Amino acid sequence: MPKIDETRPFLAVNIAVLTVSDTRTEADDKSGRTLVELIEQDGHRIAAKRIVRDDKEAIVTQLKAWIADPEIDVVVSTGGTGVTGRDVTPEAFKSVYEKEIDGFGELFRWLSYKKIETSTIQSRATGGVAGGTYLFALPGSPGACRDGWEDILRYQLDNRVRPCNLVELMPRLQEHLAPAKP
Repeated sequence: MPKIDETRPFLAVNIAVLTVSDTRTEADDKSGRTLVELIEQDGHRIAAKRIVRDDKEAIVTQLKAWIADPEIDVVVSTGGTGVTGRDVTPEAFKSVYEKEIDGFGELFRWLSYKKIETSTIQSRATGGVAGGTYLFALPGSPGACRDGWEDILRYQLDNRVRPCNLVELMPRLQEHLAPAKP
């Protein structure tokens, strides 16, 4: 378990939750609801929540809008990460990444293997960053959302976690855009 430095004040981040599905509505979106509950329990703010259909352009459009929104620090999605013909979430996410966070998907599958064994190869969970916004795509089940949040994201999105975390890197995510010093 990561070490929490209790001498540091907790910094809440603004998180948008995206459910990718052709069939879910707000009334029956269990995975999206699970993410919202877990995120809020850990002290972060829900900046937005949407459901979009399994369509690459629809997903990209929503991601770009949230990446451009200075009030959103992180996007966490659920759904569309499998291998069927309609599963296009990883392709949409990868099309907007400036940098992929390979370790997120690798760690998610490694942790998932302990629970669902070889079925974890069907997950194409992915993470990356674009426009100073972290982007994470989880599978479309409440259990997978719980695993991704409770075992990885809750810690990496907590600025008190030592030896390092993603929050402390936020101010530097766009340093490549700064004008070069003479």
